[in-house]
Amino acid sequence: MWRTSFLIVFLTFHSLCFTQEMEGDSLMNPMDSIQDYYVRFEGDSILYSSIALDEVYLFGKLEFADRNEKLRYYILRRKTLKVYPYAKLAAERLVELNDSLQHIKKRRHQKRYTRKVQKFIEEEFSAELKKLTRTEGQILVKLIYRQTGTTAFDLVKELRSGWRAFWYNTTASMFNISLKEEFRPENVHEDYLIEDILQRAFASNRLDRQKSVLDYDYAQLSNKWKNVSPTPKD
Repeated sequence: MWRTSFLIVFLTFHSLCFTQEMEGDSLMNPMDSIQDYYVRFEGDSILYSSIALDEVYLFGKLEFADRNEKLRYYILRRKTLKVYPYAKLAAERLVELNDSLQHIKKRRHQKRYTRKVQKFIEEEFSAELKKLTRTEGQILVKLIYRQTGTTAFDLVKELRSGWRAFWYNTTASMFNISLKEEFRPENVHEDYLIEDILQRAFASNRLDRQKSVLDYDYAQLSNKWKNVSPTPKD
């Protein structure tokens, strides 16, 4: 009888000690007591422990000093939304061209292929681009730089001859458009407004998002320019 009682007490004490040890381990490392969960996307055989989400921006309300300032901003927005698809398409065509040229070994074959692509792009763009106004054309040049990291002048120079690029730039200058214009939203307020217009259009699915190749952070730009009146130059 005494041995039986002793055995019961011993087993009970051992069980309590084991339970406390397990609880202590859980406190030391809480993740040990949490079950891992994985997700798998439809059509994908890989399991993921987390889901990568796109950046989400909270946009502040636009404020204008007067009606004229508001009107000028919305004119800039209309022009930006109009020409952005052309800049996006130009960037896509340039990527396709560069990818194809990597598989063409001979220089003369590369030149021949480049001329064909350039002719195709001209036929694809020319009719619509001729309808652009001066300010729309200048915004397009800036957005091409945003999408490619290269000025329109250098693109023409690369795809054609430097002499042709010079005349392209000279002709554009007659209409007050510089093909050498860059996109600098960190230094130029109007460029920031263009970027802000794009980000708002991306968020509302009004435009298809295409990330800029340039190195800047939109959130930081917003903090920098938040106290500046949203009035673009003429």
